Amino acid sequence: MKKRPWLSAVLMSAALATLSGSSVSGSQDRDQDRLVGGWRLVRLEEPTAGGKVERVDCTGMLVFTRDGHMSVQVMYRNPQAGTSGGPVQYAQGGYEASFGRYQVDEGAHTLTFHVEGALVRSLVGQDLTRVYELSGTQLIVKPASPHEHWRVAWAKR
Repeated sequence: MKKRPWLSAVLMSAALATLSGSSVSGSQDRDQDRLVGGWRLVRLEEPTAGGKVERVDCTGMLVFTRDGHMSVQVMYRNPQAGTSGGPVQYAQGGYEASFGRYQVDEGAHTLTFHVEGALVRSLVGQDLTRVYELSGTQLIVKPASPHEHWRVAWAKR
């Protein structure tokens, strides 16, 4: 049998790329890889009862794991926030907390959050699709639904 040294090199390169999670060509990191880790809430903007979008005084953390899990927690500093106007369906008593699995569609710049547990129990079992933008160390997340008008900015921890 004829030896093909080039074939061994190609197979070894493919194996190394698979193990390292990168492509043979060394292209940029995938968005899903860039999402992994902890994110600190920078800004949450949501509509008021009058329809004007305003910044909300809150703090929070978003975590993505390499194996496809995520969790989010947001605490409104004014407990009245999150109970009228903005994303009421996500917070209760000025607090938002949920966890589950996520999938990223890099072509559409969307991530889908499959809610497995949440403070607001009506969210459990829902698939929440979000539009995202990664810029440097910042992640901007908006709803994919045209009926929701909030926006969140997160910074890598």
